[in-house]
Amino acid sequence: MEQLVAELKKNLPFKESTVAGDIVIIAAKQPQMLVYAKVGDIVRDESRKEEWWQVTLHLLAIPLQTVVWTLRTPQFTGQEIFTMGGEGRFIKAIRFEPSTPLPRVPGHESPGQKQGRKSTLRIVK
Repeated sequence: MEQLVAELKKNLPFKESTVAGDIVIIAAKQPQMLVYAKVGDIVRDESRKEEWWQVTLHLLAIPLQTVVWTLRTPQFTGQEIFTMGGEGRFIKAIRFEPSTPLPRVPGHESPGQKQGRKSTLRIVK
């Protein structure tokens, strides 16, 4: 598991924190999986004395699944490899760079751009 995590850290742009709305990568040893998930809610688990969180993960796989895992902060921010049912797991948020607009290529403008006005949608019956 440590070797897989080292490879992931070399090849993916990770964030240091994880918040609702982030896309994370989840790696597991058994069952063997490498899957992306969107983070839903992160809610404090009040039933525990220590700081644990109910982390909702929407797995971006087929079929789509939603799971809620109870984790500590170092576990869902990729600071540590942890186990569930005795098997290794790793979760860390991916950093996406802001997209930059593509440069305009002469002769490839949309019809609205050619005439200097915005394109509009029309309903065709």
